[in-house]
Amino acid sequence: MNFPFYIAKRYIRSKSSQNAVNIINFITFLVIVIGSAALFIVLSGFAGLKTFSLSFTNVFDPDLKALPTTGKHFSITPSEEEALLNIEGLANYSKELEERAYMTFREKSCIAYIKGVDENYRSVTGVDSTLYFGNWGVMEYNGVAGIGIYNQLNVPIDNYQNPMTILVPKPGKGSFSPQGLNAPKPYNELPIVLSGVYSIEENLDKKYVFAQLPLVQALLEKDSTQVSGVNFKLDNSASVDDIKERVRTVLGNKVILLDRQEQNGTLYRMLNTENLATYLIFTLVLIIALFNVVGAIIMMILDKQQNSKTLFGLGATIKELRTIYFTQGVLVTSLGGLIGVLIGSLLIASQLAFGWLKITPSLPYPVEFDIMNVLIVLVTIVVLGFISSKIASSRINRRLVSV
Repeated sequence: MNFPFYIAKRYIRSKSSQNAVNIINFITFLVIVIGSAALFIVLSGFAGLKTFSLSFTNVFDPDLKALPTTGKHFSITPSEEEALLNIEGLANYSKELEERAYMTFREKSCIAYIKGVDENYRSVTGVDSTLYFGNWGVMEYNGVAGIGIYNQLNVPIDNYQNPMTILVPKPGKGSFSPQGLNAPKPYNELPIVLSGVYSIEENLDKKYVFAQLPLVQALLEKDSTQVSGVNFKLDNSASVDDIKERVRTVLGNKVILLDRQEQNGTLYRMLNTENLATYLIFTLVLIIALFNVVGAIIMMILDKQQNSKTLFGLGATIKELRTIYFTQGVLVTSLGGLIGVLIGSLLIASQLAFGWLKITPSLPYPVEFDIMNVLIVLVTIVVLGFISSKIASSRINRRLVSV
């Protein structure tokens, strides 16, 4: 067995004759355990919050989405649609057309988006899971609105006698100057009978009214080939990058293709930045806490000074003596970090199993166990322990051990 490693293990297991040294060593070990457990719990909590936050947008976001390179719309021809169906790994696709519109019902109104979707939209996205009450309807003028729009306008469900009205400006250039009472209206209007209401989160609940694609195309004076986006659902085993290239071959440069992360780039960057900031803050706390390791090792060096003199007299070199205390510090921090991660893992597992910490009476605080977080915490603890042990063990010099 390696000589410095053997001595370092003996020093860890043995108690000092000075009770103060034992207390300092215990507190140092406890600080490492608590610090590593806290770091792991915080990282797991942020991972859960990230998944929870993205779950709101992912119900509307497909695996892959095609958007126009320029402008708001692009055309997709029947031959291109047929070519998309032949792409291996592409389970399904759905066309959509959306535009900002003025929603009005009786004397109430709001601004939102009218989104026309085809019959494949519900199978390509997870929008079905968001339906709060009602249904998607089968009649031509049925629509589904967010609960925020529903509450703001107080639109009854299945109100066929007095439907909600959607207004959009007519396409064209220049200003409109009406002349006389019989002048044409500067806007197109569409009556929509709400058949259902969806609920996700506050911003999205106030954003959309869904209707049939041909209906919205007629409202916006677009032909049957013009859309504002195409949503793609991929097979579980399909490669996103591979499907991107194949779709780009079919649709050409008129579209840009975005995966889930690219569709919510701002949200992903915000969540990743918050996660990094939290990690750095807790790492700073660990750095301060690991000053205890430096102090504990120096106290151990002073306490074992006579033993070090004996080992030096028996032939141990200064480098070997430094290695003993360096190894002791690394072992203590590594063991403390491992125990802290185990404690943190048990707490995260209990939260996943029982949901004892809740945001609301019915919603447990979201956490997520990720093996990457385990590695991050252990590597952080080992690196900081390496540095602090190196600093403390450098206190060993010839004057300290000379007889």
